[in-house]
Amino acid sequence: RALAGTGSVVAVLWLLGVVLYGPIVRTAARVPGMEREIARLGAENRQVTQLAAQLARVEQRYEQVRTMLGGNIVPPRPAGTGPLSVTYPVTAPAPGEPRRYERGPSIPTHWPLDERGVVTRGQVGGAGDDPHPGLDVAVPMGTPIRAAGGGTIAEAGDDPEYGRYILVNHPDGYQSMYGHASRVLVVAGQFVPAGEVIGLSGSTGRSTAPHLHFEIRRDGRAIDPRSIVRQEF
Repeated sequence: RALAGTGSVVAVLWLLGVVLYGPIVRTAARVPGMEREIARLGAENRQVTQLAAQLARVEQRYEQVRTMLGGNIVPPRPAGTGPLSVTYPVTAPAPGEPRRYERGPSIPTHWPLDERGVVTRGQVGGAGDDPHPGLDVAVPMGTPIRAAGGGTIAEAGDDPEYGRYILVNHPDGYQSMYGHASRVLVVAGQFVPAGEVIGLSGSTGRSTAPHLHFEIRRDGRAIDPRSIVRQEF
């Protein structure tokens, strides 16, 4: 009887092994595939998280620009007059950060704004392009405009294109020009040191939203301000 009972137990265990072996083998075979799927889903989840963060930054920048500008910086040009340059952000020094300026006459190497701004149009020139001899920087109305270098005010007046503008003579044949101002705070013949507030930004002349047209010339020819101004672009 003991042997018969033992045989019955062995038979039952063998039968259970046969019944369960197939599912166990199939499950074990699926494990590598499941691990690969988990890894793939994890990678996709990280990518989605990164894209969401990038989208949030883009939306934040868009809202800042839209609030700041309230419209296009430059009115639409007729078809075929040449493309505008790509928009890119420009960051002025942080509030409270000290800025060192020269006291006497100096070439225009300083960024002319304390506010954060967005360069909506860069310097454009050459065959087939619509000439634009400077930078258009979007800033809020009334932002102080500072002299990029020490010099003498050559002109301070009104122009159909640039509205209220200021032209400063600097050493070595350099000039700096500031256009579309809402107010001009200097007069022709006046000496201004680098960093002096010479006007307030506006939207005068051919403009539809507040911005500064910043131009640098040498020997009468416009040069790209980014080649001389000490500022991160």
